[in-house]
Amino acid sequence: MMRKIIPVAVAALTLAAAPAPESWNVDNSHSAVTFEVKHFFTPVKGTFTDFQVDLVYDAENPANSSVEARIAVASVDTDNQRRDEHLRSGDFFEADAHPYMTFRSTSVREVAPGELVARGDLTIKGVTQEVELPITLLGVQEIPAEMQGMLGGVTRVASFQAETTVDRRDFGVGVGNWAATMVVGGDVKISIAVEANQK
Repeated sequence: MMRKIIPVAVAALTLAAAPAPESWNVDNSHSAVTFEVKHFFTPVKGTFTDFQVDLVYDAENPANSSVEARIAVASVDTDNQRRDEHLRSGDFFEADAHPYMTFRSTSVREVAPGELVARGDLTIKGVTQEVELPITLLGVQEIPAEMQGMLGGVTRVASFQAETTVDRRDFGVGVGNWAATMVVGGDVKISIAVEANQK
């Protein structure tokens, strides 16, 4: 009986000692959600200024990590007010009826050191598609104790960058507008740069 109890006890202690996945506080002032799409042949860039990212990162076991993002489409900014209003309209995002685009990971896997892929559900304009979001860990910085007070008690900072390309037509964006069909490219490159911290 004792021989059976000891391995079980050791396993329980090992599980108890394993570090839990860690939530990170995303610093929006040092993060950005941007996109790029072609107008005829010219790449046009824009950003979304209102977004929220919930991040759990487990360096020891990346499969325990997760990411959720919610982006207010009405916050689109392409440095052209007339174009931005058109993008908010029913021709494109229909922001009044579908105020947010969201991504929620269903799995995360490590493909190389510092390189992750989050698979999950991307919802735009009420349409959900499964996509893969490649994520690069840009770095993790431990903050010296003497500097933590200057940074509001932050003990660690980590930076991540994610990029993917989606076809806007798969989500019903711009499909009913002849100008969008003729002038605006179908592929949209989405980039998310995140700086996150722990206290």
